[in-house]
Amino acid sequence: MKVSSAQEPQSPDGESLESHAARISQLFRDHNRSLIGFLFAFLKDDQAAKEVAQEAYVKLLQLEQPSAIGFLNSYLFRVAKNLAIDRMRQEKNRARLQGEAYFDDFLEDSLGERALLARDELLRRGRIIEELPSKYRTAFRLHRLEEMPFDRIAQKMGIKERMARYYLTNTLVYLRLRLEGVEADAAWRHIQA
Repeated sequence: MKVSSAQEPQSPDGESLESHAARISQLFRDHNRSLIGFLFAFLKDDQAAKEVAQEAYVKLLQLEQPSAIGFLNSYLFRVAKNLAIDRMRQEKNRARLQGEAYFDDFLEDSLGERALLARDELLRRGRIIEELPSKYRTAFRLHRLEEMPFDRIAQKMGIKERMARYYLTNTLVYLRLRLEGVEADAAWRHIQA
C-alpha cells in the first residue's frame, strides 16, 4: 500500500473527513427544512428549532466512526429529538428555578409587611367582634377559635343547638357587613331584621 504525504485526513474507521463532511452537507440540503419543522413541533419556537438542528449537524460532524451509522438521516433526526428534549428539560428547570427565586425574593421583601398587615387585620376584626353582645362573641370564639361543634357550644352556653347556630351565623354576617364598610348600627339592624 502506497502512502503519500498529501493523503486526505481520515476518521478512525477509514472514511475521509472530507467525504463525511460532504455527506453531512448533502443531508443538510435534503432534510434541513423537514428537520426544522420536526423540531418546531417539539419546541414551538422557530429560532430554538434552528439552533437545535445546527447542534445536531455539529454532533454528526463530530462522529468518530461515521460509516458505522448506516442511515445518517434517521440518526440526525434521533439526535435532534434528543437535543430538543434536553433543551425543553433545561428550560423547564430554568423556569422553575427562576420562579423559586422570585418567590424567595417576594417572601423576603414582604414578610415583615405582610405580618404587620395581618396583625392589623386581626385587630380590626377583633374590634368588630367586640361590638357584639357577649352571647354572639362566645359562640364565635367557641366555634371558630376553639373549633367546638354546635352541640357542645349549646351545652356549654346552656342554649339550644339551633340558637348556637343563630348566634354564629349572625356574627359572621355582621362581621362581613362591617368589613364591607357598613356602619355598626346599620349592620346590627340588618341581622336583627
